[in-house]
Amino acid sequence: MNGPLNGMRIIEGSAFVAAPSGGMALAQLGAEVIRFDPIGGGLDHQRWPLTQDGVSLYWAGLNKGKKSIQVDLRSGEGQELLQELITASGEDAGYFLTNFPAKGWLSFDNLRQHREDLIMLNVIGNHDGTTALDYTVNSAMGYPAVTGPEGFDGVINHVLPAWDIVCGQTAAMGLLAAGRHRDRTGEGQFIQLALSDVALSAVAALGHIAEAQMLDSERERIGNDLYGALGRDYETSDGRRIIAVAITSKQWKALCSACEMTEAMETLAAKEGLDLIGNEGNRFQARDQIHPHIEAWCKGHDFDEIRKIWNGLGVCWGTYQTFKELVEGDKRASEANPMFATIYQPEIGEYLTPGSPLNFQDIGRGNPLPAPRLGEHTDEILTDILNLSGHEIGRLHDKNIVKGFIND
Repeated sequence: MNGPLNGMRIIEGSAFVAAPSGGMALAQLGAEVIRFDPIGGGLDHQRWPLTQDGVSLYWAGLNKGKKSIQVDLRSGEGQELLQELITASGEDAGYFLTNFPAKGWLSFDNLRQHREDLIMLNVIGNHDGTTALDYTVNSAMGYPAVTGPEGFDGVINHVLPAWDIVCGQTAAMGLLAAGRHRDRTGEGQFIQLALSDVALSAVAALGHIAEAQMLDSERERIGNDLYGALGRDYETSDGRRIIAVAITSKQWKALCSACEMTEAMETLAAKEGLDLIGNEGNRFQARDQIHPHIEAWCKGHDFDEIRKIWNGLGVCWGTYQTFKELVEGDKRASEANPMFATIYQPEIGEYLTPGSPLNFQDIGRGNPLPAPRLGEHTDEILTDILNLSGHEIGRLHDKNIVKGFIND
């Protein structure tokens, strides 16, 4: 696959979301990402959603563009093979991304005996080494306590594993940063990346930690309102739900014009002594007086009318839709968006698949590629990277040290 990372080789030992999504991001930019799994597949090989034939759409989605090798991870010979693969020579090789425990045969100290300039990034749960998943991290970050309807007494989990996704992108960035350091100094690197640290850094960057510490306050649940500015959901006359957001002065003026409430808002601003044009916080404070004007206007217009008027006047808005509605009616999730193409995924069929969201001016974003079948590249990897003979590869197959695709 062509791309800015063409020629770079990363070995990935992973499961679930964080590490695989980081490896996929690199593969979509042209890197050769080789994922190793135990024979028969790892913990995530059969995760939902599944096709009617029991093939994991989840696994296929997170491993697009990678190569796959199956190895008996419990055998000493299998472990030695993977050590050789991880530490294989090459200026653009020697990168290892994993969320497996970095100990024993997979410890950095052990691996760098075979390649001194090895770069290894290990995703862990908490910085102290204790176990955590996205769901257990998110529960502690405060967001479930402020998600949901105003007045709701409980917690609501977010269905998006946001910290896993952010962690994966951070892992990809960490490998690239360590690679630049190695290019300049010749030094390898062991990088530890804690999932909870990724979440905590984001929570702090958004001001939540300082807000609780410096203001001694607890964020209240405010439903679908946008905290600190104007933004909420509204219903159209034909029952659709939409969201309008006015963070900037330009967005606010456009919304006022579109909803025919400019004069009413000027009166409200004068009455309350608020700057509704230049101060987004003032709009938040006055939201209970602003929303009824937008609600009434939306109730008097159907979705198509609103779309035409709001798009024409530059309102910042969006529609609420299900995954199915997204696929069936949103051009952004179609081949009209150059990020997408319809590919054939073995064992699954044809479906819409994205390439990298990064669109480089001169080299584009690359064509999306299918995920490998488990063990699809076993013999290729053993031949091309480890330089094993056909006889040696056959012996490994006979001893069940390695396995190719299912019909192997």
